[in-house]
Amino acid sequence: MDDLYQEIIMEHNRNPKNFGTINNPDVFNEAFNPLCGDSITVYFIFEDNKIKDLKFESQGCAISKASASLMTELLLNLDTDSATKTIQEFHKMITQNEENDYDEDLLGDSVALSNLSKYPNRIKCATMCWHAAKESIIDLNT
Repeated sequence: MDDLYQEIIMEHNRNPKNFGTINNPDVFNEAFNPLCGDSITVYFIFEDNKIKDLKFESQGCAISKASASLMTELLLNLDTDSATKTIQEFHKMITQNEENDYDEDLLGDSVALSNLSKYPNRIKCATMCWHAAKESIIDLNT
């Protein structure tokens, strides 16, 4: 299973989904990890309270790029409440994995990152795009 998860991470790093920018996004947010220098910008277009388009640009490690790619696949076409729930579930998985108390069906292939909870210095790499997405949803509603 670890080999499968490793392959998912490497594939999303080599061929990230939804990589790029959106001209005139409804909302965008940036995140930066000062510990390793990773940076990301997420761009959103919403329609009828759903994520109609979602893209990201990043510079950094395989974990940060793969996490962003997996995130965009999960959140695209979700309404903001469902997207927020998915973001919370991912955060729970990454920070409380020993309990294995997260919804694997909801998180899909992003469970490939679940073992990162054992490596605290890599958690920020995986979560910074999710934090930027959460801030974007909050910004939309303010």
